[in-house]
Amino acid sequence: MGILPCHLSCQRNDESQSGSYHLHSESSTPSISSQLSLPSVPSLASTSHRHDEKTLAIHHKCIATLKNHSYVFTLALAGKVLYGGSSNGEIRAWRLDSSEHGDRTDNIVVATSNSAVKSLVVLGDKLISAHQDNKIRVWKIHNHEHHKYKCLATLPTMNDRFLRCFSEKNYVQVRRHKKCTWIHHVDTVSALAISTDCSLLYSASWDRTFKIWRTSDFKCLESVQNAHDDAINAIVLSRDGFVHTGSADKRIKVWKKHASKNKHSLVLTLEKHKSAVNALALSNDGTVLYSGACDRSILVWERESEGGDGEWRMVLLGALRGHTKAILCLAVVTDLICSGSADKTMRIWRRGIDKSYCCLAVLEGHTRPVKCLTCNTNTEEEEEEEEGASETITYMVCSGSLDYDIKVWQISASVL
Repeated sequence: MGILPCHLSCQRNDESQSGSYHLHSESSTPSISSQLSLPSVPSLASTSHRHDEKTLAIHHKCIATLKNHSYVFTLALAGKVLYGGSSNGEIRAWRLDSSEHGDRTDNIVVATSNSAVKSLVVLGDKLISAHQDNKIRVWKIHNHEHHKYKCLATLPTMNDRFLRCFSEKNYVQVRRHKKCTWIHHVDTVSALAISTDCSLLYSASWDRTFKIWRTSDFKCLESVQNAHDDAINAIVLSRDGFVHTGSADKRIKVWKKHASKNKHSLVLTLEKHKSAVNALALSNDGTVLYSGACDRSILVWERESEGGDGEWRMVLLGALRGHTKAILCLAVVTDLICSGSADKTMRIWRRGIDKSYCCLAVLEGHTRPVKCLTCNTNTEEEEEEEEGASETITYMVCSGSLDYDIKVWQISASVL
């Protein structure tokens, strides 16, 4: 295990890339990783780590490896508890303690199902999981160790299904000779997101739809049919109510619910990726969107005002390059962007005050593709005798991989 210096130019890699149909739509050749991905898009990252004069030092290390028993598909943090969802249908929990380093096997299986877990979100005292069997499950979180969580509901709920089944208007065509009520997902539920006020749950699926559920009773309120031309792999929400979806059809779409229509409608379509979009992440204020795809590039999109009536558009600023295989996951914490790739590495990027970016580190240690990321931050004040007061910002980044391991990384930035 080690941490590599950042090389911003793509390196040649002859290892073939494989994965599921929706994950890797672009085949690898011996020369593809040596070619510049999306050559028409300018690179944003600089080679200097000192693009921001306030940064004094950056330190990064892997502080723990959490042992799992199957592929890790999704991670979620709730305070000091880390949840991991796996390909065998298990959800495990680890209590993160800074005093415990190295390899750890002290996990608890808190929930089990018969289908792979594709996404996890925490909503108060509930843990919500999305599965490959087309279902969403809601679990009751409790603090009793070594006790499994109770499944409170499976979405769509029995009551919701019963109320919808009698009217023909509630049925939609899902295959040539098959219909189903619109509240059902009919393929893998790939991603989940919670609205800012926690009143709504959004689910995205490989069935090309995304659905909206009321969290008070988990009733399905809306389904956006044929939102994309292929599987939806990612969904993220901004604080001002915009929904962003990324798909295997190479497109990113932006949606908004208008009060007059009481349903979501398409606002923008972003087309620049040349292969399946696997991951999306938003800046804290929702004005910068990051997208990762099988074309090995992380594209940076930013809102730009048009006139004085509140209208705006998304402008492509450029690309963050360096990964040699598909981008599989993204996470944002303050001004850091974390990316995980099929090339088995993570990269940590930092956004500067002048919209420039630099790659702070390449984290190496996983032996198979990095499939999921989650992160948070902790701030401590330190007194400096000569320099005066300084602030150390410590970020914790957790990465899950197809090598069965979850790694916990600590990244510290000392700031004047």
